[in-house]
Amino acid sequence: MQVTSVEYDSRAVVNDSLFVAMQGGTTDGNRYVANAIAAGASAIVTDSHTTFNELALSHPEIGIAEVPHGRNALALIAANFFGHPEGQLALSGVTGTNGKTTTAFLLDGMLNRAGRKTILLGTIEYHVAGAVRSSPHTTPESRDLLQLFREGIDAGAGEAIMEVSSHALAQGRVYGLPFDVAIFTNLTRDHLDFHGTMENYFAAKRQLFDGSLLDPPRVAVVNIEDIHGAQLALVAREAGSEIFSYGLGVGEFRAEDIQMSPMGMRFTLLTPTGAIPLETRLTGKVNVYNLLAACAGAYARGLSLDEIRTGVASLLCVPGRFQTVNAGQDFTVVVDYAHTDDALRNLIALARDFVTETCGKVITLFGCGGDRDKTKRPLMGLAAGEGSDFVVLTSDNPRSEDPEAILQEVLPGLSETGTPFLSEVDRSRAIRLALEAADCGDIVLIAGKGHEKTQTLRSGIIPFDDVEVATEILRQLKRTGVSA
Repeated sequence: MQVTSVEYDSRAVVNDSLFVAMQGGTTDGNRYVANAIAAGASAIVTDSHTTFNELALSHPEIGIAEVPHGRNALALIAANFFGHPEGQLALSGVTGTNGKTTTAFLLDGMLNRAGRKTILLGTIEYHVAGAVRSSPHTTPESRDLLQLFREGIDAGAGEAIMEVSSHALAQGRVYGLPFDVAIFTNLTRDHLDFHGTMENYFAAKRQLFDGSLLDPPRVAVVNIEDIHGAQLALVAREAGSEIFSYGLGVGEFRAEDIQMSPMGMRFTLLTPTGAIPLETRLTGKVNVYNLLAACAGAYARGLSLDEIRTGVASLLCVPGRFQTVNAGQDFTVVVDYAHTDDALRNLIALARDFVTETCGKVITLFGCGGDRDKTKRPLMGLAAGEGSDFVVLTSDNPRSEDPEAILQEVLPGLSETGTPFLSEVDRSRAIRLALEAADCGDIVLIAGKGHEKTQTLRSGIIPFDDVEVATEILRQLKRTGVSA
């Protein structure tokens, strides 16, 4: 059969497309085979024996094939169709609960600074040989991923850096990709609405290191201060990978003489071949870990220590990751993506370090996303209340849920701490309340959405950018004399 494109969404099918009908997490592509044929598909690949038999009888003119695993078939078919771009790139994958985005951005920045053209795929945005695109998914479906690889290679890219989500691993979106470097940051409670248990969550992450996707990575970069990282180091070594371990106090890549402020930090990076001083606009203990991971990844990709140092210094910030908002106020405002109890706890601990000398307060604004793991909601409340002096509880992305109901599920953990708080469903009004509560020397944390430019409500998606909203409110307060 003549095949002009490979598609898994029947709405994208054109004349002579090959349509892969596969069972997904929320729907079954086999339900849309008739739509694909009506749109001009010349071939159907299905993971349903029933669909195969029905097509054989009703559409003898259509090329059909039955496969045991639709998503794996999609990955292999797309790789063939796009000329195996995955084999023409050095792939680096970053997985873990927290720190994936920052680590990937750092590694991409170092490689770019060293003169290498790259493809970056992650939560905030995609970069394809310098061109910036929106990011509908942290890790795209395999067909889309391989098309991006092909476009990047055609534009001169030789490296790809990917955030590899647990969903992508469990669903086979990265099946068949030969990762040269795999980086593990940490594992804390998240996505149990999808995985069910922490054991399943870890099992998904493990696939990037144990060789079950294709071959094990050439180099595994692991945080051995995380208990799951220590396990993955053993798994990867047994699979045949070289191990680059990192941590604050242990590992081949370590940090010494750390000095930090809200505007940046410096420390000495210890490596297997020497020590170098690093200076960065990023700050906080969590970013020391992210830098160690990215530096080890860059080292694995052949960058010199001097190239690593220069690359780290060149990165201004990662959008929505401890991003400061300055409108001339006399207190610090930070927007951060922290949306798990562990990430929120780390963020608040960092803020506490910065206000200790000024005797300032830590004011934390946060919410919990709708249609996601409900078990972490009281844990988020507990984390916020335990570390903060004042909390403003509000909406994140409530999606199809009642936002008031979400807040009620957070309250048991927050109330347990006895920390003063306000509850305001409207996020814009909540941000105003948090900023109005700040005095000179305080730090206001606006947590949960980070880089996101929209808010998803039951009624639909609306524009909403925490940085823009906070900036405008600060300007209003300054004009009215409410804040300095």
